[in-house]
Amino acid sequence: MRRKLLLGIGLVLLAAVPVVAHHSFAAQYDRTKSINFKGKVTKVEWMNPHVYFYVDVDEGGKVTNYACEAGAPNSLYRQGWRKDALKTGDMVSVDGWRAKDGTNTVNAGNITLPDGKKVFAGSPDDGGPGAGGARRNQ
Repeated sequence: MRRKLLLGIGLVLLAAVPVVAHHSFAAQYDRTKSINFKGKVTKVEWMNPHVYFYVDVDEGGKVTNYACEAGAPNSLYRQGWRKDALKTGDMVSVDGWRAKDGTNTVNAGNITLPDGKKVFAGSPDDGGPGAGGARRNQ
């Protein structure tokens, strides 16, 4: 009986590892590779588990599209975000961190909206730079 209990506990703990890894900044992003860019929002996906928005950046005549990961919708909502905060066509500045896999995926940190307002796009508890509310909406 004790053996079955220990096996059951072990399986539950093992199953939890991918969940923790998914929500870890360090699993996907490199905190030593910060990036800053300004561009035009081309798409916004406001859905669980994370909000994504896409930004076209013109780098000397070559347009690069960045996929920017933000926090969970309810986390952003609690920080004052609303669905209409980012719209297709908006010009924004993004401060974030590059993906470890070398793709044009960015963990968005601070975003400067078209009206000049700076907002924190991360989850306050994701383990990434600025987590814990260090860079809240300004």
